[in-house]
Amino acid sequence: MPTGTILLIDDEAVLRQAIARTLELEGYTVRQAPDAKRGLEELRAHAEEVLVVLSDVKLPDGRGLDLLPRYRALAPLAEVVLMTAYGTIADGVRSMKEGAFDYLTKGDADDQLVVVVDRAADKARLQHRVATLEKKIGTQYSFDSMIGHAPALEQAKTVAQQVALTDATVLLEGPTGAGKELFAQAIHQGSPRRGKPFVAVNCSAFPKDLLESELFGYKKGAFTGALTDKKGQMEEASGGTLFLDEIGELEAGAQAKLLRALETQEFTKLGDSKPTRVNVRLVAATNRNLRQEAADGHFRPDLYYRLSVVTIQVPALSARRADVPALVTHFARQFAVKLRRQPLEIRPEAMQALAAYPWPGNVRELKNVLERASILTPPNHALAVDDLPLEIQLAITTNAPTPDDPRSLRNAEKQHIQRVMVEAGGNKAEAARVLGIAHTTLYRKLQEYGL
Repeated sequence: MPTGTILLIDDEAVLRQAIARTLELEGYTVRQAPDAKRGLEELRAHAEEVLVVLSDVKLPDGRGLDLLPRYRALAPLAEVVLMTAYGTIADGVRSMKEGAFDYLTKGDADDQLVVVVDRAADKARLQHRVATLEKKIGTQYSFDSMIGHAPALEQAKTVAQQVALTDATVLLEGPTGAGKELFAQAIHQGSPRRGKPFVAVNCSAFPKDLLESELFGYKKGAFTGALTDKKGQMEEASGGTLFLDEIGELEAGAQAKLLRALETQEFTKLGDSKPTRVNVRLVAATNRNLRQEAADGHFRPDLYYRLSVVTIQVPALSARRADVPALVTHFARQFAVKLRRQPLEIRPEAMQALAAYPWPGNVRELKNVLERASILTPPNHALAVDDLPLEIQLAITTNAPTPDDPRSLRNAEKQHIQRVMVEAGGNKAEAARVLGIAHTTLYRKLQEYGL
């Protein structure tokens, strides 16, 4: 039986009571109002619960058609059905154009009224579910949902929050598994495009000869096997955000086409003679040093400069070790919900081992370790060092100095690189020359040490 609240606005008391009784027998809760003023007051007070506004067109203090925008403004997720004793085609067409769900003539059979209200209520319920889901996704991928407060992470979040409000192209740089897609999602959710599509494409997941058609689509008959028209991911993302992960994998032809598409917001599909217009905001990500790749001739310099309007360094987990305990706790709770069991208890020495491990696979590796531990650790058993993967156990020895120990070789290298970077005024190319290492090696070490 249908459930939900209907707001019925009609000045004819007898008819209003009859309609209310019919809908209540169908399982609805019906709120009533005899005129526009009290109808708007009821809607303002109960906007969250009202699924359908069933309003007479001719009220003592207003016309339903003129009130339609006010109904929609107060309850944007509700549907409006208008009723009249003297229906005309012109009024019906106008009401539908202005956003009414349907237009009924008084005196129609109760069955028809119920069918229309049921359909309107179903649509309103769907709109409520979509709004709830969008709100949940927005919360899940917001900047506030990011776990940790390490300086390197906070700096990246600050820049990302600022650029999210614009349509500027963003390049996310950082190692695999550090959370670049999470940053891209947060930028999208923090932007005016949040209600539009977010389309993610991993450029390394497609053969290079297929990636161009995946991005831009093609027309039927463009090549053998093209049996139908295909929309590309750029067209699918129109109005929203296109996230290109591992963009360094793009081959030269696709790079040229992407550059033109970014500059003109249009492109020509394979086999088409007319350009396709789009409105896309691009966020790209790479674990390579694209500046060096461009300098070495492996990536188009003009595309690199177009992509790097704003560049954000997403830190490796090794550069934010203080965040490891918070991430461990978060993932333990997450997998407890997924597995329907109590959150995994972790012994202090195990937590110390997790915090000291260098995590070459970054946050993704940590998440996988916690999922494995949550599945395999018996109930009422706290996770110990012996329960951790062998590579973590081998990396942790009782007498080994911690990575932050001033006596460690790692710390000495970090301090030396930092000193040379200061002397070079932040010029990475000059610092790499002084250190006698490749620019890519210096870039990796800066990421590793969070410098």
